[in-house]
Amino acid sequence: MPSSSTDATSSPRRKHICISAIFCFLLFLPAGCRAQQNWPLWEQYSQHFVDDQGRVIDHTAQDRTTSEGQAYAMFFALVANDKARFAKLLAWTEANLAEGDLTLRLPAWNWGKNADGSWKVIDQNPAADADLWMAYSLAEAGRLWHEPRYEKLGSLMATRIAQQEVVSIPGLGKTLIPGPHGFHPDDKTWIVNPSYLPLPVLIYFSKTMPQGPWLSVIDSLRVLLAQGSGSGYVMDWVAAGPTVHPSLSPTQLATGKTEGLTPIGAYEAIRGYLWLGMADPATPALKELLADTSGMSNYLKTAVTPPLQVDASGKILNSDAPVGFSAAVIPYLQALNLKPQEKSQQDRLIAMKDGVTGLYGRDAAYYDQNLALFATGWSEQRFRFDRDGHLRLRSK
Repeated sequence: MPSSSTDATSSPRRKHICISAIFCFLLFLPAGCRAQQNWPLWEQYSQHFVDDQGRVIDHTAQDRTTSEGQAYAMFFALVANDKARFAKLLAWTEANLAEGDLTLRLPAWNWGKNADGSWKVIDQNPAADADLWMAYSLAEAGRLWHEPRYEKLGSLMATRIAQQEVVSIPGLGKTLIPGPHGFHPDDKTWIVNPSYLPLPVLIYFSKTMPQGPWLSVIDSLRVLLAQGSGSGYVMDWVAAGPTVHPSLSPTQLATGKTEGLTPIGAYEAIRGYLWLGMADPATPALKELLADTSGMSNYLKTAVTPPLQVDASGKILNSDAPVGFSAAVIPYLQALNLKPQEKSQQDRLIAMKDGVTGLYGRDAAYYDQNLALFATGWSEQRFRFDRDGHLRLRSK
């Protein structure tokens, strides 16, 4: 037993140790114990685009709601530890896009105003990228918030995605198609979208559900980028079958009027750079995947902003990309250690932030804000994906 004098001498040191321990505990509090995070952009986004029911409204597209918008918002609510909004987003999605039961069906991708004036599901087809992000957000919300229902629902969704939206394509192997219907124009060809394959999310499911097809889907991403890209640019759509090459969109192909049209990388493809940039640096094959997109990184060594449209030959069709594109390439440029180029995009973001609304761009467009939420949330270290795809959140 130490003497009283020894106790008195060591007391300040003990207090220092205790205070340090408490500080470390608070700094790395689990998400379930954290208070809601102060994320101004998420709050401004919610005020402008999310109604009281939990419906995300795209004002640039006749006030429609997509499963993608619901899924992204659920992810942002998880990052912000915004449990109330997360629950509302899920409830609205389940009631309106999944006929009341996400355990039985994947959500329809498009809900809006019908020709007769009623508001309803416009297209029952699910969207695989939205489904993946929703399943991931549910599974990680269940883990971080200790909510078994969320975790089980995320796992069920992932299993259904594997059953309905993963196919085996000769010469490519198993990959994720954009949805169960409408992407198989002939017996030998499927139309896929590389931006529907977010690497950190695929890594996550390959670790948490190793019996699933996810490792094979990851392998297919390398082929889709290496062979399906236009001179090192991610393309919006890629045809996979006997060969893998850039493609027109499914909508364009369905019309049968394709003369004079060319495959492009634009609004769809920009997310491909974002997902790669946000992946953990230790992710296997990330270096090679980044190299497959060198057209964009080389372009940004001399250009101020990313291109809006580029064709399969690497020709820039429109250089005037909106501010969301600049946001999307910030993690990508950081992953490549292109610091001057990264700063240029950061500067543009700052210059185009509205001081009144807190949103980005002259029109505060819905899609730009989604890209900005991912990119700025990541660059501000509000969240990270670890090597196994698990979500790591800032505690304050």
